[in-house]
Amino acid sequence: MRFIALIFMAASVGLAADFSTGQAARLVIGQTTFTSQESGTSDTLLGGVGGIAYANDMLFVTDANRLGAEPIAHRVLIYKNLSQQLPKPTDELPQGTRCPACVGQATVVLGQQDFTSKDYAFPPTAQSLRTPLGVASDGVRLAVADTDNNRVLIWNRIPDVNGAPPDVVVGQPDFTSVKVISPPTASSLRGPQGVWLQDGKLFVADTGNDRVLIWNQVPTSNGAPADIVLGQPSFSSIPPRDLNVAFQNVKATSMYVPVAVTSDGRRLFVTDLGYDRVLIWNSIPTTNQQPADVVVGQPDMTTAGPNNSAKLCPSNGTDEKGEPTYPVRCGATLDTPRFALSDGRRLFIADGGNDRVLLFQQIPTSNGATADVVLGQQNMELNVSGSSGDPLAQSRADSLRTPLALAFDGENLFVTDPFNRRVMVFTMAEYSIPFTGVRNLASRSVFAIGSVVIDGGIQKNDKITIKIQETEYTYTVAENDTLENVVVQLVNLINAGQGDPNVLALPNLPRRMVLLVAKMEGVAGNEIEYSVKSSPQEARIFGTTGGAKLSGGGDAAKIAPGTQVQIVGEGLAEVTASAPPDVDQLPTTLGGVQVYFDGIRAPLLMVSPEQINAQVPFEIADSHSLSAYVRVQRSDGTVKVTNAIAVPIIDQNPGIFAFEGVEPRRAIAMHYSSHGTATISIDGSAVAGEKPVISIEGRKYPYTVQEGDTLVSIRDAMVELIKQDPRVDAFPSGIWSRLRLRARVPGPEGNGIRIAAEVTDGSSVILTPFNEATCCANVAGSLVTEENPALPGETIVVYATGLGFIKPDLAREALVTGGRYQGPELNEPVTFVSSLAGGKTANVLYTGMKPGTFSLYEVHLELNSGQPSNPLTPLTIAQDVYISNIVTIPVFNPNPDAQ
Repeated sequence: MRFIALIFMAASVGLAADFSTGQAARLVIGQTTFTSQESGTSDTLLGGVGGIAYANDMLFVTDANRLGAEPIAHRVLIYKNLSQQLPKPTDELPQGTRCPACVGQATVVLGQQDFTSKDYAFPPTAQSLRTPLGVASDGVRLAVADTDNNRVLIWNRIPDVNGAPPDVVVGQPDFTSVKVISPPTASSLRGPQGVWLQDGKLFVADTGNDRVLIWNQVPTSNGAPADIVLGQPSFSSIPPRDLNVAFQNVKATSMYVPVAVTSDGRRLFVTDLGYDRVLIWNSIPTTNQQPADVVVGQPDMTTAGPNNSAKLCPSNGTDEKGEPTYPVRCGATLDTPRFALSDGRRLFIADGGNDRVLLFQQIPTSNGATADVVLGQQNMELNVSGSSGDPLAQSRADSLRTPLALAFDGENLFVTDPFNRRVMVFTMAEYSIPFTGVRNLASRSVFAIGSVVIDGGIQKNDKITIKIQETEYTYTVAENDTLENVVVQLVNLINAGQGDPNVLALPNLPRRMVLLVAKMEGVAGNEIEYSVKSSPQEARIFGTTGGAKLSGGGDAAKIAPGTQVQIVGEGLAEVTASAPPDVDQLPTTLGGVQVYFDGIRAPLLMVSPEQINAQVPFEIADSHSLSAYVRVQRSDGTVKVTNAIAVPIIDQNPGIFAFEGVEPRRAIAMHYSSHGTATISIDGSAVAGEKPVISIEGRKYPYTVQEGDTLVSIRDAMVELIKQDPRVDAFPSGIWSRLRLRARVPGPEGNGIRIAAEVTDGSSVILTPFNEATCCANVAGSLVTEENPALPGETIVVYATGLGFIKPDLAREALVTGGRYQGPELNEPVTFVSSLAGGKTANVLYTGMKPGTFSLYEVHLELNSGQPSNPLTPLTIAQDVYISNIVTIPVFNPNPDAQ
C-alpha cells in the first residue's frame, strides 16, 4: 500500500540508516513502559494485539488474536496524524513523563462504541467485530478481517467517529450472517485472518479454506464473488482436514492455513503458516491456482515443516557418530510464520514461532534464502523468548513474543507483540552501539579468572603442563631454573603468537602464580576448563589450580537504577567534553550529545567519539529493560541518531572503580585511617540481665543488657562506655551491629593496643573481635600501592557504582537523578554487600552513597588478619548473586609464614 510513498520516505532517511541485528525498539505503543504489560483497554492501552497497517499518516491496529494472549478487545484502533504522535528519530524528546518513548493515542475505535468496552455481539451487527485479526488500508479505504464472523468489512472512507459502520461486507450476504458454506464458493469465507488493499484490488487470506482470494476491483456490494483463487484448484474445492493428507500435498500451488497476504504493487506474498513458509509470486496472479515462483523458509516447493535446519542451515559440528549436526534454527528457517511485508526492495517476515522478525535486504529470488538481519533476537540461532527462555527476556525492549503482523512507514517498522500487549517501533539508524554497549562504568567487562600456583623443587628435565580447554602448554625445567622463571616461561608459552584463543596469561611472581584471564567477557568465560600436571611421576615440581574452570565472569551490561554507565561505540560525539566539576546538577546535553533511556534524557559526565559516561535515571526502577540511544547534534546542524539497544535493569549489580590497564585492573583503593583501628562484632540476641564486656589493654567496659534492648542499642551503649578510654575512641560501624575502635593517637604509636571481649557461658549476646589489637595506621586517603601496600587486618576504602537504592527512607528520598547526593551520611544499600579478598572474607564495615557525589558508593573493607602477601590480591564485592568486576590490591604480610 502506498508503495511509491514508502520508497520516497525511505530515501529521505539516508544511506547509512538501516536496521541492525539485535537492535531495540526506539518507541513503544500501547504500554506505559516497554516492559509494563498492563492489562486493560483505553485509547492508550493495548491488549493482545494482532493485525496492523500503515497508510497516509495513519496506523491501524486490531486488538485481538487467536493465541490466548489477553485481553481480547474485539476492536480496531485508528491513530490519525501519526507523525504528530511519534517523535522523529532526530527529534529532541519532550521531558516530564516516566517514559517519553511510550507513545500513541488512538483517535477512533471500531467494533466498540468507546475505548473502554471490549464485548462482542452475537449474532453480529454491522458495527460489531469478533476477533478481528487482519487490517489493511490504501489510505482511502479500510478493510478488516473480522475473523470469527467469517467476513471482511470494508469502509469506503476512513472512519472519523467511534463505532462507525462499514459500507460493504465480503464473505457473507449481509451484516448479520456468519455462516460457513461447504463446499466453499467464490463469495464465502471461513475464518479469514489476512486482508490487503493494493491498486484497486482486494486480497484476502481465507485461512479456514486454505486459500487466497483476489478481487480485481474492491467490492462495492455485499457478498461479491472473488475473481481469482490461489491455493486451490477451484472456488469450490474442499481442502483436506487430515494433517497427514495435507502434508502429502505440499506444492507451489497449494496452501495450508494461510494467515496473511500482502503486495508491494508488483509481487504477491502469502504467509503459509501450516507449511512454515512464505510464498512469493513475482507478479500479481491472474489465473486460478497459479503457482508461486519463490519459497522462503523451505529448500523447495514440496517441503514443509518448522525450522527445517538440516536442509537450510550450515552444520555447526558433528555428533559422536561423526554425523553433521545443525542449529535449531538459522536465518533461512521459519516456524509458524505470521506475516510477510515488502517495501518493494526489502522483505520483512514475522517469524512467530521463533519470536523474531527476519529482514531480507533484497527480495529473495531463489528458494531457501537466508535473512540478513534479525529483530527480536540477538542472532539468527537464538530464541530468548521461547518457552525455555528467561521469562523477563520475553518482554525486553529488544525482544518479541510471537510477533503477528508488520507495518512500515519507510523509517519505522511496527510490530505487533500480543503477549506483551504492545506495538514495538523499530527505527532505521546508523549502527553505532553494540548489543552490550551500555555497561557499568566501573565494571565495564567482568572477566572470569583462574590461577595455577607453581610449587615444589627444581629438577632438570621435569615437565609441567597447563591445559586450557583442549590445548596443552608444556615447559621443561632447565638446570639452575627457578620457580619464578617457570611461571614466566609458562606465561610466554600461553601468550605466544596470537596467544591462546580462550585466555590471557599474566605472571604473579611473588605468589609464583600463573593468572589466567578469559578473553571472552561475561559468564561465558566461566565455562573455560583448565588443569595442570607434572611429569614424569617422580617430578619434584608441581602445580595447583584454583578450580576446574575459570570463575567470576559476570554481566556488566545489567544495570541498576542510578548507576554510572559507560556507553561504547563509534561516532557518539564530534568532540570530547566533560561536565564542569563544580556543578550540582549534571547536564543532559553535553558537546551536542543527548542520551535517552526510555526517552528520559540522561545526565552526562563525559562524551567523546567512542565513549559516553552517563547516569541511568533512578526513575526507571519499575522496568526490567530500557531502550537506549544517542542523539548527536553536529556542528553543521545535522543530527545523527544511533541504533537503539536494550539495557537490562536489575536491582543491583556492583562495580568497583579501578585504574586503566589489563584486566584484572588495580583498584582505586585508599588507606582508611591515620590511626590504628579494630572491629568487634556484636551478634546473637539481646537478653535482659546479660553482661557483655569489652577490654582495652585490661580496662574493662561492661554493659548490662536492659529490657527492650537490641543488638544495635547494645552496641551504641558500649560505644558510649568506651569513649571514656584514654587510648581509643569508639564509633558504630555503618553495617550490622559492629563496633569500631580507633586509636586516639595517629601513626604507628596507635597500633598494637590490645583488645578483648568476654561474655558469660551460655550468653545470648556474642562478642567477636576481628583483631587482637589495633593496627595498620597509615595516611588516611592515600592510595594503596605496591610501595604503600595494604596490611592484613587493615581497613581500606574502595569506590563503586551500581549498588542500587539506599536506606533509610530519608536517604532514598534524597536521591536525585543527575544531582549530587545531599542526604544522610550514614546510609546503606537496600541489598547487603559482601566481599572477598584473595579468597578470604573481607569484612564490610560500611557501604553507603558518598555525600556530594553523583551516585558514588564508598565501601569500607577490613582485610582478613591472615591475608598473605600478594601484590595482585584479587578483590570483589557482591550483592545477592551479582558479583563485581575483579580488581587487585597489593597486600604485604610481615609474617613470612602467612599463606
